[in-house]
Amino acid sequence: MANYRWPSKLSLRARQTNLYHVILIAILCAAFYYIGVWQHSGRGLSRSSLSNHDLTSVPCTFPHQPAPVLNFAARHSAPDPPSTATAERVTQISPCGVEFSEYTPCEFVNRSLSFPRERLIYRERHCPEKHEMLRCRIPAPFGYSVPFRWPESRDVAWFANVPHTELTVEKKNQNWVRYDKDRFLFPGGGTMFPRGADAYIDEIGRLINLKDGSIRTAIDTGCGVASFGAYLMSRNIVTMSFAPRDTHEAQVQFALERGVPAIIGVLASIRLPFPARAFDIAHCSRCLIPWGQYNGTYLIEVDRVLRPGGYWILSGPPINWQRHWKGWERTKDDLNSEQSQIERVARSLCWKKLVQREDLAVWQKPTNHIHCKRNRVVLRRPPFCHRTLPDQAWYTKLETCLTPLPEVTGSDIKEVAGGKLARWPERLNAVPPRIKSGSLEGINEDDFVSNTETWQRRVTYYKRFDQQLAETGRYRNFLDMNAHLGGFASALVDDPVWVMNVVPMEASVNTLGVIYERGLIGTYQNWCEAMSTYPRTYDFIHADSVFSLYKDRCDMEDILLEMDRILRPKGGVIIRDDIDVLTKVKKITDAMQWEGRIGDHENGPLEREKILFLVKEYWTAPASDQSSDP
Repeated sequence: MANYRWPSKLSLRARQTNLYHVILIAILCAAFYYIGVWQHSGRGLSRSSLSNHDLTSVPCTFPHQPAPVLNFAARHSAPDPPSTATAERVTQISPCGVEFSEYTPCEFVNRSLSFPRERLIYRERHCPEKHEMLRCRIPAPFGYSVPFRWPESRDVAWFANVPHTELTVEKKNQNWVRYDKDRFLFPGGGTMFPRGADAYIDEIGRLINLKDGSIRTAIDTGCGVASFGAYLMSRNIVTMSFAPRDTHEAQVQFALERGVPAIIGVLASIRLPFPARAFDIAHCSRCLIPWGQYNGTYLIEVDRVLRPGGYWILSGPPINWQRHWKGWERTKDDLNSEQSQIERVARSLCWKKLVQREDLAVWQKPTNHIHCKRNRVVLRRPPFCHRTLPDQAWYTKLETCLTPLPEVTGSDIKEVAGGKLARWPERLNAVPPRIKSGSLEGINEDDFVSNTETWQRRVTYYKRFDQQLAETGRYRNFLDMNAHLGGFASALVDDPVWVMNVVPMEASVNTLGVIYERGLIGTYQNWCEAMSTYPRTYDFIHADSVFSLYKDRCDMEDILLEMDRILRPKGGVIIRDDIDVLTKVKKITDAMQWEGRIGDHENGPLEREKILFLVKEYWTAPASDQSSDP
């Protein structure tokens, strides 16, 4: 049996002492816990009751080491909204006078008249200097109403929105536009199609195929109220209509009010603001452009923007002059000479005249320049251009040389220079030839596919935040201020909208040619200047990184005031940019009396890029017997 020793009295006493210590410590811990709870409940000592000595007597850092600075401020977030008192003190940008309700800064009549009238140079863009720029908000005319929704807007517009009746008198017999009580009616007529644009387009469709998707983009020179473009939309053809701001008051404004793409423009001394090989057809219906004069300069420019194999359609003088010369009040010799000039220039461009039937004539551009280069030995004029970039078209002077098409690999005259385009609607998401060929630095096929998918997600995200954007038919005319590859527009293709895709001149890569190869439309623009369009053109504006792009180039306020000018009352805006940029933008939009809120990036709150959702408030110029500001 093992020996067992009982504990001594000394060890037993030591254990009892340790037990007392444990119980005492537990009591003290409980006491301090309840004291702490009592203090934090607000019934204990406040911090203010502690002396400075109490706060500093115990060091919180080790010797010779600086105290760490902890910053608990939220990252990438907008500042808290100002209090009511602060908001009331926000400086508001004042409205302009009612006389500026249709102000177009770069086509302002008083400034234009100081430029040469030769070749209509005075009707080109002539923008104000910085000290001449207006720093006020352009008012809508009194009684302005939200336009009719598409497709009703194609045929009717509110008189108060475009209060001009000149065309209803001047073009009364041509069915351009009629005035009826409080609205304008658009019967779809034109100078050369009094039976209506639909019947006129059907006639064209009997000459060339408008139904198989091979024709998607069109340009209408001297468009009137753009009935040609309006009725092509039902055939899935989108038309860039343009006309100068001239004696036909408000013709482009009427087009935009109808929900039809249009800009102010003129063929004079500079290139049209479009890339080379942009349009499947070009159209002129009594547009009064002297095609055969100035060594064929204007037809040479049409050739530049026309795709290989594209069509030029001409109606009106001098076509079918044998029948119309009396009504046109011109001599037979004069009209015959004009047609001969046009035919000669077209042949020098290697165009083939396909058909002339009654009042219509159609020419076709060659699919490549194999034969055209050979016949330069005989024709000599115009020579091929060698120095200028074909897509360069911002204040670029017109030339009397022929823009060469991209080289083809073989000797087949049917091979399409630059690459054959898919038919619409496959064209929208097919990789564009300019990207396939590698001609755009830094953009490959994978980038294109990824960009398309990204914008599908982004637009879906936008619509969750903006219920009006999600509402079918709420908006019609869209502007994308920095379109890149046209992804935003492509994501909206199933909505009843059209998008003007802008490629800024300051963009690192000129992608407007890609946008047109997708079957979309757009233009070049420098956002330090005004756009060539009327006030209240767009229902919705999208601006992706625009303000970062133009940082240190021009004033943020000037860009925002231009956006305000071209946006309709109650129009929507989405601005994507760095949070620091957006907080500055929002201060100015508050001063413009836009309502807005900043939301997170679609990938979550940790992204520095945020999204500013805005709506322009409804306000108009006062009635003629009032003088108060809005």
